[in-house]
Amino acid sequence: EGVTEVLAHRNDNLQDKFMEIPCSEDYDSHKRFAGCTPRKCGRGVTDAVITREEAERIRRIAERGLSLGGSDGGASILDLHSGALSLGKHFVNLYRYFGDKIHDIFTEEDFALYRDVRQRIQQRIAQVFGISSSAMYLTKPTFFSRMNSTGAKTTHDEYWHPHVDKVTYGSFDYTSLLYLSDYSKDFGGGRFVFMDADSNRTVEPRAGRVSFFTSGSENLHRVEKVRWGTRFAITISFSCDPAHGIGDPLLG
Repeated sequence: EGVTEVLAHRNDNLQDKFMEIPCSEDYDSHKRFAGCTPRKCGRGVTDAVITREEAERIRRIAERGLSLGGSDGGASILDLHSGALSLGKHFVNLYRYFGDKIHDIFTEEDFALYRDVRQRIQQRIAQVFGISSSAMYLTKPTFFSRMNSTGAKTTHDEYWHPHVDKVTYGSFDYTSLLYLSDYSKDFGGGRFVFMDADSNRTVEPRAGRVSFFTSGSENLHRVEKVRWGTRFAITISFSCDPAHGIGDPLLG
């Protein structure tokens, strides 16, 4: 594994921590958008954008949605935008599958909080990278994840492989994660690991913590396998290309 440095411990309360790194060439093979496509690359962590109370409220939205389904393996997904929900070894469309019953599960307040949190994270990313928030577009997939120590049943459950977001999803330019539970209290393992040439740099999740980074190969990363407990997070992704933009979820 080589040397590991902890960028953010669970017990830290970070205003803003930022590490700049040279941009990879990944962005050159995509159309560039002035005022948005990364020219400054790196990764940041902040505990000052979303409160722990808000993170708990967001986690309850995830728990309610995921209680309707869940993967047979260790990683379950809930995407409020597309309606994708893990069910056994497959996915169903939450909105089609449950129809009007969805109003018994989620409220307008849930979706308003989700939207507000998304906007604040978007503004912080724009501020740190010196770009215009209005030039960024929410993109897919943006989703909740629930991970536990159950063995993988399909490739979707194998969340621990190293990957580059821009390679996996060409639309991604900026990736963020809002953690909804606490490392070493709610779950063991499950740390986020940036894999750099000289060492690994880890982020220990804590409820309300936002980790964000440019999506190219400069930020190769993986998530450790969760050994015990349950890890909740939401991945919120942004593109500079308006053609890849998606709207906030609506309760219908």
